[in-house]
Amino acid sequence: MHAHHTLSTQRPRHGGRRAGTEAGPYGLAFSATLHCLTGCAIGEVLGMVAGTQLGWGTGATVAVSVVLAFLFGYALTLRPLLRGGIPWASALRLALAADTVSIAVMEIVDNAAMLLIPGAMDAPIWAPLFWGSLLASLVLAGIAAYPVNLWLIARGRGHALTHRH
Repeated sequence: MHAHHTLSTQRPRHGGRRAGTEAGPYGLAFSATLHCLTGCAIGEVLGMVAGTQLGWGTGATVAVSVVLAFLFGYALTLRPLLRGGIPWASALRLALAADTVSIAVMEIVDNAAMLLIPGAMDAPIWAPLFWGSLLASLVLAGIAAYPVNLWLIARGRGHALTHRH
């Protein structure tokens, strides 16, 4: 099924146009990537700062960062769904279906980059290496997730699911 067919199944919004059709699948994939990247970045930054400041090891810091990234990513999707009147269980299923693959790709790339950049995991939070590495890893994560989101949306999956509600 082509992406434009998938997008045309969305409910009309103001003026009878369908949400997401103006930007097409590429714009929707970009929006979905930025949306997931926002949640991932919040969780990742909080986890890395907490782990670094509290003197945790690399494994614990990465684990907390990943958990927080998923939590914030899902929360950013759940909020408008719940506000729109979708029951909690249905909203949770939609958030899991819409975001899991995208967040997983971002977290794999982001944390792999942090682990591969020499000194990044050992840098104190006041060091440019800490923030520069984190920024670079998040940019790489977003770049890696974009084609994944585009592929999902073209098949009526990922954020295409949430745009139907």
